Amino acid sequence: MPRSALIVAHGSPSEPRGPEAAIRALAARVADRLPRWTVRGATLAAPGAVEAALDGADDDVPLIYPFFMADGWFVRKTLPERVRRIRGERFEIVRPFGLDPALRRLCLDCLRRAATREGVAPNRTAVLLAAHGSPSDPRPHRAAEGVAQAIAAAGLFREIRLGFIDQAPLVAEAARIDAPALCLPLFAGRAGHVERDLPHALADAGFPGVMLDPIGVQPEVSEIVAAGLVRHLQESWMPRPAAVPQQPVSHPKPLTL
Repeated sequence: MPRSALIVAHGSPSEPRGPEAAIRALAARVADRLPRWTVRGATLAAPGAVEAALDGADDDVPLIYPFFMADGWFVRKTLPERVRRIRGERFEIVRPFGLDPALRRLCLDCLRRAATREGVAPNRTAVLLAAHGSPSDPRPHRAAEGVAQAIAAAGLFREIRLGFIDQAPLVAEAARIDAPALCLPLFAGRAGHVERDLPHALADAGFPGVMLDPIGVQPEVSEIVAAGLVRHLQESWMPRPAAVPQQPVSHPKPLTL
């Protein structure tokens, strides 16, 4: 049975065209993996982009895939409200990209590859995970900490640190490391924070390692998104009114840094 999906990212209000083109390109790659599906991409920041994509959706219950790193305000409030204006209650929201267990495995794989590429021994290398965070919502921190816990559990790297743009510990503080290091940005795209704020923060801290490409632009991402859409159908075979993703709340032990 043909299905339709809309992949929605935050985008960049000041420079909407680049992120809009990037999410549409991702949608095209996901569509290549899903025969008989119609997959579109849009950002919240591009005026009218989400609405235009939904107007073209011919499925009774399109799947909305939040290409976000956490299930924070935009996923739980802003996105459903935007979609509801066009579709009423006839849509379903899929688990966000950042909460997919495959995302944690991808992060570890990226760090392994980077260590090999940079010629550093993982057991002597510190990992800095740079994320956005939020001073008013614990969910972004919780999502980033889940990734850090998964990487730490593998026991490959000397230490795992978390640094944030919008809450403590800030990236510029966490990046003060006196060992070989890798910085993996836990961001869905390149724009904004990844292109400006993170490099400046790392430079201010005298970060001794390299900053990798953000996790959301890795080649494996289209496979993760496609699998997430299919899994949603398998776990929720009967169409139902849209609901905010309800993920089990875990409280991992604090990292030992």
